[in-house]
Amino acid sequence: MSKILIADDDPNIRELVRTFLKNGGFETCEASDGRDALVKMSVENPDLAVVDIMMPNMDGYELCRHLRKYYENLPVLLLTAKAELTAKLKGFEVGADDYLTKPFEGDELIMRVKALLRRYKIETSQVLTVGKLTVDKNGFSVGIGGVSEDIPMKEFELLFKLAGFPGRTFSRDKLIEDIWGYDFDGNERTLDVHIGRLRERFPSEKYGFKITTVRGLGYRLEVL
Repeated sequence: MSKILIADDDPNIRELVRTFLKNGGFETCEASDGRDALVKMSVENPDLAVVDIMMPNMDGYELCRHLRKYYENLPVLLLTAKAELTAKLKGFEVGADDYLTKPFEGDELIMRVKALLRRYKIETSQVLTVGKLTVDKNGFSVGIGGVSEDIPMKEFELLFKLAGFPGRTFSRDKLIEDIWGYDFDGNERTLDVHIGRLRERFPSEKYGFKITTVRGLGYRLEVL
């Protein structure tokens, strides 16, 4: 049974989310703010975090930054009353995976939680299937219909990163750090060129996925 951390300063919201999640077959643990959530992370070892943005002591944005730094493979669902595009973009920029606006239905919460858990289980595999393409990290090769080929290493690493989290938005800075390293001397144009090459190499109508530009932020891979 997966365990979900609920971080919200409103006890009524925590109770509501807890009830929905338990009815959906999940175990839960709770935190009243961001600092409390970080403590619970080390004790409870949850599989996913549902995080409210507006919390005292440490808000949801700052908590998300910490979770991405120390728990990269933890799915994060932001739960907030804010529906503005700028708030959503900021959430994705700090590493959130999905966004649910209050008020919400229990069925939608459960659906999003299950989808995020499935997505992260895919990422832990060394062999990914995205659309019609198989991406094999063991042999650093890609293939379709049983026919494999090698592609340039940086293109492969970038594709594997995006394919490991289908639907998740990555900022340009995050992709550059993960693929080229902290001491990279180039600029964002290098990333854009590699994205362009992947798009040319794997047209969406043939391979069943596409790499989408998120304006002002970065990229995400979407399965069609």
